[in-house]
Amino acid sequence: MKRILVVRNDKIGDFMLAWPAFALLKASLDCHITALVPGYTRPLAELCPSIDAVLADPGKSADAAAQQNLLERLKVSNFDAVICLFSNFRNARLMWQAGIPQRWAPATKLAQVLYNHRVKQRRSESAKPEYEYNLDLVRAFLVKNDITPVEPATPYLGFDASELAMFREQQAAALGIDAGRPWLLVHAGSGGSANNLNTAQYAGLLDRLQAAFPGVQPVLTAGPGEEDLATEVADMAGGGAVVASGLPLPDFCRLLACGQLFVAGSTGPLHIAGALDVPTVGFFPLRRSATPLRWRPLNSEGRHLAFHPPKGAEAEDMSSVDVKAVTGQIRSWASKFLSGASRFTQPSAPGRDKCDRTAP
Repeated sequence: MKRILVVRNDKIGDFMLAWPAFALLKASLDCHITALVPGYTRPLAELCPSIDAVLADPGKSADAAAQQNLLERLKVSNFDAVICLFSNFRNARLMWQAGIPQRWAPATKLAQVLYNHRVKQRRSESAKPEYEYNLDLVRAFLVKNDITPVEPATPYLGFDASELAMFREQQAAALGIDAGRPWLLVHAGSGGSANNLNTAQYAGLLDRLQAAFPGVQPVLTAGPGEEDLATEVADMAGGGAVVASGLPLPDFCRLLACGQLFVAGSTGPLHIAGALDVPTVGFFPLRRSATPLRWRPLNSEGRHLAFHPPKGAEAEDMSSVDVKAVTGQIRSWASKFLSGASRFTQPSAPGRDKCDRTAP
């Protein structure tokens, strides 16, 4: 088992919740790990210290030539095993056509017949966090191959402390804010992945948190197409909030690493912040497939706080979340992260960036 392919070619948040599985595999086995991901998550995969090479998936809508090229690259890579953390019929057929000897995936849907190693997980029941399902699949692979699992620990993503401090100074100058104040990062966008609070709720939350922690600097983060939404929240809050947008994905990760607290809905940026072990506050619907338990971020114990619609409200009705009540809970919990911080400090990273890696 020297060359392992791991497939997680879906959304950013799903990919981030696979990082413990990558870390478990790398710590337990002396192997070369290739990640198959979509093009838009490739910059994240290139930051992961547990991934040796990245193979970009052109996606199911790509033309026949691109699909054939992907298949040929899978064949010539001579993988000993593939672990499909995200399984659908397209992925299953690709791995079978590539002739990879060991093909691992959850035992679900018709696609499972094309794998020769299947693990019953019942993910649809959402009985535990998504990252735990990913870990269970890798553990099963390791045990089957007589390899003792070496369990991973947070943080899963990090940056060199001195380089991050320099980046923070640069961002502070660009945004016109004080690098020495604790930064309260808020991401009001959702990327379409789950229902989120509305602009008035986020503005009200910002106002209340600033009143509770007068020394904080609020920063509204925004991904592509979310700039107007972030600006609207900043204008409604009216308390010196600034908008940070237009950053390449690796620099967006560095910006999140500069925060003392990150607040967002159940979306990709929340899971990036969790991988960094930046304290997070998340807002989740109560639909079974989208609960706070199923999509818990990767924070270590005590560094994540989750909220959802109250009992009796519609599962998807995020407007029923009482911002005033939420603020009271955040205030007591977050005081250890936001109170009294006069300068920026950040723990050293588990590994530096590795941006020059490509699949064979």
